Amino acid sequence: MSYSVDRFIRPLRSILPSLEQAYLHLTRPSRHSVVLATALDVTRSKAELVAENALLRQQLVILNRLVKKPRFTQADRLWLLLLASRVQSWKEALLILKPDTLLRWHRQGFRLFWRFKSRNRGGRPRVTRETITLIQQIAGENRLWGAEPRRRVPGERIRGELMKLGIRVPRSTIQKYVRLARPRPAHGQNWPTFLKNHAQLVWACDFLPVIDLFFRQIYAFFIIELGSRRVVHSGVTSHPTDAWIAQQLREATPFGLAPRFLIRDRDSKFSDGFTRVAKASSIEVLKTPYRAPKANAVCERFLGSVRRECLDHFLVVGDRQLHRVIMEYVEYFNRARPHQGIGQRIPGGILPHPAWPRRGRLITIPVLNGLHHDYRREG
Repeated sequence: MSYSVDRFIRPLRSILPSLEQAYLHLTRPSRHSVVLATALDVTRSKAELVAENALLRQQLVILNRLVKKPRFTQADRLWLLLLASRVQSWKEALLILKPDTLLRWHRQGFRLFWRFKSRNRGGRPRVTRETITLIQQIAGENRLWGAEPRRRVPGERIRGELMKLGIRVPRSTIQKYVRLARPRPAHGQNWPTFLKNHAQLVWACDFLPVIDLFFRQIYAFFIIELGSRRVVHSGVTSHPTDAWIAQQLREATPFGLAPRFLIRDRDSKFSDGFTRVAKASSIEVLKTPYRAPKANAVCERFLGSVRRECLDHFLVVGDRQLHRVIMEYVEYFNRARPHQGIGQRIPGGILPHPAWPRRGRLITIPVLNGLHHDYRREG
């Protein structure tokens, strides 16, 4: 039985929206036929007819003003909005303005209403100077309160003491003034401080991949002294095996001239042979931490200079040409190029303003076929 009733009701549900739209269309006031409009007004409620008459009357009041172009006052806008909300076919009842204008007024009024609702009503009462001084005094005299590493909510101990004295202060306010009164101490030595203190004893190494003219990959290897920014050693190869890298470290440390620390990244090219050579030379290898791009920043910055100042301006054909170009650039970098990171000194040890004669013929020495120039005075 329920199935048969549902079979008849379901088509009616699909027809109801269309019937409602047709009814609204028929009950709209028509501007072409007064008889038809009057006949349709019989089906409308008395409240709606009164509201529509008031809406039309308000528009007549605006038009009867002795002005060439009637202007809408705030009261006019409010009345038109109020009356239009009570008329179902308000769009057809508007004669002196467009429906979009009325909708724009409604949006403006909506914004003003919510701006009034969201206004600042004073917020929290201001914390007195005596309370701030007391918070900082408690934080300074009790260093352990709020400093527990496992405590989820720091400042609760101080808040409890204040509540004992009858002072209620939000937790965030207490944390704010505790941080001002108790600066965070440095836990150990950070990485930049370590490099600054031990720069003369630290070297850094890294690879620079290069693509030649025939799309083959070649690797340039550099070892740099961090204190002077001097390039200690450089090498070029197409196959950077562990034995080749270990041999580069041997050539960079002849006659026992070795640093105390050597920074390298976590590249798989550095294997057991490299570690054994470093241990034999009493070098402690420091691996860069994960996701720490500044750990080998000096060497990375030098590799960027090699690309921008040298390799970006050459077509690399093979290993030998790349080796000649890099050797000439390293010679220029170590002996002639002032470095900003060391106060415009030259990595090779020459001062920026050496005791050369200030008078004399200026000599220009081209480097890398005129890509750079070295300027000196003839002594």
